[in-house]
Amino acid sequence: MWDDAFPSFLIGLREGLEAGLIVSVLVASLVRAGAKSRLPQVWTGVLAAIALSMSFGAVLTFTAASLSTAAQEAFGGTLSIVAVAFVTAMVFWMRRSARSLAGEIKEKVTEALAMGAGVLVLTSFLAVGREGLETALFLWTTARAANESAGPLTGAGIGLVLAAVLCWGLYRRVLSINLTRFFTATGAVLIVIAAGVLGYGLRDLQEGGVLPGGTAYAVDLSGSVDAGSWYSTLLQGVLNLTPTMTWLQVAGYVGYLGVVMTLFVRGVRGVGVLGVAPTPTPAPAPAPTPSRTASAAPDPTGPAPTRRRPAWLVPVAVVAVPAVLAGLVVALARPKPAGGETVAVSAKDCGQGFTAPEPGRRTFQMRNTGDQTSEVYLIDPATDAVYGEIEGLAPGTTRDLVATVAGGTYAWRCVPSDGKAVTSKAVRVGGAAGAGAVLPVSERDLAGPLRAYKAYVNRGLATLVTETRTLSDDIRSGHLDRARAAWLTAHRTYASLGAAYGTFEDFDQKINGRPDGLPGGVHDKDFTGFQRIEYGLWHDRPAGELTGPARQLAADAAGLRKAFPHQDFDPSDLPLRAHEILENTLQFELTGDTDQGSGTGLATADANLAGTRELLTVLRPLLTTRAPHLLPTVDADIARLGALLDAEHRDGRWTPVDRLGRTAKDRIDGATGQLLEDLSPVPDLLEIRKSA
Repeated sequence: MWDDAFPSFLIGLREGLEAGLIVSVLVASLVRAGAKSRLPQVWTGVLAAIALSMSFGAVLTFTAASLSTAAQEAFGGTLSIVAVAFVTAMVFWMRRSARSLAGEIKEKVTEALAMGAGVLVLTSFLAVGREGLETALFLWTTARAANESAGPLTGAGIGLVLAAVLCWGLYRRVLSINLTRFFTATGAVLIVIAAGVLGYGLRDLQEGGVLPGGTAYAVDLSGSVDAGSWYSTLLQGVLNLTPTMTWLQVAGYVGYLGVVMTLFVRGVRGVGVLGVAPTPTPAPAPAPTPSRTASAAPDPTGPAPTRRRPAWLVPVAVVAVPAVLAGLVVALARPKPAGGETVAVSAKDCGQGFTAPEPGRRTFQMRNTGDQTSEVYLIDPATDAVYGEIEGLAPGTTRDLVATVAGGTYAWRCVPSDGKAVTSKAVRVGGAAGAGAVLPVSERDLAGPLRAYKAYVNRGLATLVTETRTLSDDIRSGHLDRARAAWLTAHRTYASLGAAYGTFEDFDQKINGRPDGLPGGVHDKDFTGFQRIEYGLWHDRPAGELTGPARQLAADAAGLRKAFPHQDFDPSDLPLRAHEILENTLQFELTGDTDQGSGTGLATADANLAGTRELLTVLRPLLTTRAPHLLPTVDADIARLGALLDAEHRDGRWTPVDRLGRTAKDRIDGATGQLLEDLSPVPDLLEIRKSA
């Protein structure tokens, strides 16, 4: 989050200071001209500019969300380049105009005072509005590049608040800042940031199909650079430099930075020092309005006195009008249900009312007209690939199904809770293909991987029985040093079977239960299994005290081996465990939460990684056909995390988690987090769907 906040902080500070200086000069000029009564007109223009800027940001956000994936990339890339152009122009304009800024504004204020209230409102609106629109556009592009809005918005908010404080201090003459040097330094930094935004925008245009060369990589360090490390995250958040960049990105980044920075540095040499606080020359006082004499009486035959409008009317109007206009743009830009009609869902009328939609992001109103709860799928009838779905649509209810439509063939498939699947007539949508679809998975598809994984677990349990017996024998014989080594071997074997723990039922609590929640904690009579023995072995408990728990662990392992072939193993658990094993690893092993004294959390994490690798091996055929680009990325993530864990295994000993150096800990956590992120699509890709 915070790495994404810096660029927005800088733009908020700089743009806020520019706008604040302009407002400060406007206010100071009016005060010195004896026209304090005109200050509400300045603030009205400022409010209108803020409302316009916020409305512009809303339009960008919501209209982009209604586009197809490819169109969103093209739209975002185009606006990123526009933002770079605005920021570049702003940097050069302020460098050139800083010294004469106060004088120009005072001149405009003098003219506005002579011409009326509307001109003064317009002057402040135009002065602040330009900065606001630039800020909104740059914030939108940085938030899109960061894939989150909290960091950029927080950074911009802090920058704007700091800018307001600085402007107040300058206006009150309590601060002394060399503004020329400030704008020069921030301008140079913004040029570097803008180069990264340009590179990101070019990449978006490549992914949107507007520019070629999307697969021509000039730099590909994904196999050697830890994408989750603090330095990698910082570079990506601040400079938009990623481990993988195309030739066009590199050329755009280097070319922009080389040309623009050279021109900027050359121009800096001719810039003088800007004054600290505005000292506007008093504007000529407006001519006094002739006062009425006491004897002057209103003409009874003259026009009736006009009613004065409320003072709040204009400020409210200038704020409300941009917001209303933005709402209209967003409402008109958002997609409507295909054909404006409801699509029927039932065993008899599946898809009735469905007509060929226009390409783009579409919302379909699905109405269950039957008497059974149904699953609803928008599919490609040729491949059964799913574009969108609704689960559990009850009779008589209507729900929206949102899907991206591109060139291709579409149909509805309705699957009643107690009936056969029904497929509607297909429709053809013209245009280029590009809508994302998921090939459905059935229980039959997962039957082979499930058999292979159960065989792996059976072999692991056979090994576990032998290893726990060895552990028990060592403890009974009093060989506690050998018992510690035997404990680690057996515990790693059990940890490598992680995808099956959901089917181990009560055996998992007996074999690997934690003391959390037990009334007596580590001394509770119900604290058993690996962690009970770990606590005793590494807290110098006598062998006699551990003999019973060790014998019970061996018996439970043998019982699990016997029971496992007869336990239910839901095929849908396999895709879920691909993600959950390492989620538990990050939450427990890599925090030291499960450590009872052995300091072997990294050894357990390594065993969990081995279990994840085995699980992906049996799922590989299904994933290869559905996400061919996913597995190479995941394989590289696993290799990276494995290498980091191996580096902490020296001379047969594992580094305890609490003794890891800060850098090593961050790298391991980052690599695990990156692997989790890349594994996150697996459950959705391999979800069992009734449409299959």
